[in-house]
Amino acid sequence: MLSQIRPALVVTLFFTLLLGVAYPLLVTGIAQVAFPAQAGGSLIRDAHGQVVGSALIGQAFAKPQYLHPRPSAAGNDGYDASNSSGSNLGPLNPDLAKRIAKDTAGLAGEGAGPVPADAVTTSASGLDPDVSPANAQRQATRIAQARGVSAAAVQALIASHTEGPWLGVFGQPHVNVLKANLALDAALPGAQPKPQ
Repeated sequence: MLSQIRPALVVTLFFTLLLGVAYPLLVTGIAQVAFPAQAGGSLIRDAHGQVVGSALIGQAFAKPQYLHPRPSAAGNDGYDASNSSGSNLGPLNPDLAKRIAKDTAGLAGEGAGPVPADAVTTSASGLDPDVSPANAQRQATRIAQARGVSAAAVQALIASHTEGPWLGVFGQPHVNVLKANLALDAALPGAQPKPQ
């Protein structure tokens, strides 16, 4: 019996050290050298060098002078990354249909044309930091009015912050909400947002 327990313990200890300590340290070290920004959380800093968020996690922006993100499925916690999840409401669920109809009606006066799907639906994680170019451009009029600038200036800024598919193939064009909002503040410094 002891002859069987000892090898089992040695193998368990060996693989615990190899896969639980050595491998994670090696992968972390490679990531820190090869992709330091991504390994550090893809943090975004403002003009003063303060960390204001991550390029990977959505944030709530409700003021009219900012680009608004997709709705969050993280419940009452907004965009709390520790509560990341989808709504788990199926496409035939009446609660989902009611919420989408309510959100769509709330956006009816903003912009021309149909409301883009990502303006009223959550992402799978509930924390998507990006919106579609159509969603971003549809918000340009509201942003321009709140900042006291031309809609063309806001549309141009949004267009300049529209990223294409990764490697030109994977994914869809998108606009990172936090990056675009920081650019709005930097590019339109003379525009004072209207008080709420």
